[in-house]
Amino acid sequence: MKKRYFLEASAVLAGAALLSQFINPRAEIVTSSNTEFEVTKSEDEWRSLLTPEQFRVLRKHGTERAFTSPLDKEYSQGTYVCAACDLPLFKSDTKFNSGTGWPSFFQPIEGAIATTVDRSLFMTRIEVHCHRCGGHLGHVFPDGPAPTGQRYCMNGVSLKFIPA
Repeated sequence: MKKRYFLEASAVLAGAALLSQFINPRAEIVTSSNTEFEVTKSEDEWRSLLTPEQFRVLRKHGTERAFTSPLDKEYSQGTYVCAACDLPLFKSDTKFNSGTGWPSFFQPIEGAIATTVDRSLFMTRIEVHCHRCGGHLGHVFPDGPAPTGQRYCMNGVSLKFIPA
């Protein structure tokens, strides 16, 4: 029996070592005082401007619970802007119902977003950020509708809807 436990423990350790590349205790991609963005604020300034949930998602790369955002079912004409800096990000005519519980779009406004590689949660995803302030918006996946085939799955709290 001791040999079996040794082999099981060895397999667990080897698996953990192999998977450690996907466990990303990454440094914050967007820091509160990042000078690479047009709009920069201290962490305290962001906290005073955003709700606690917006701060957690936009500044700390959190994710809101699925099916909690009223913007998921918003289909009026207008523009979706960054909740932190008001940069126009998506037009309503690019929004679609993905069934995921988050507002989804097949194309951002040109130049509005930036992306980074996110290797957290045992997977590799493309993280979407506001180009102006660096706020975390969500992720983009290659399973969206035509014409782009992309699904920009956004956290509703990271957006504001401005009716046309």
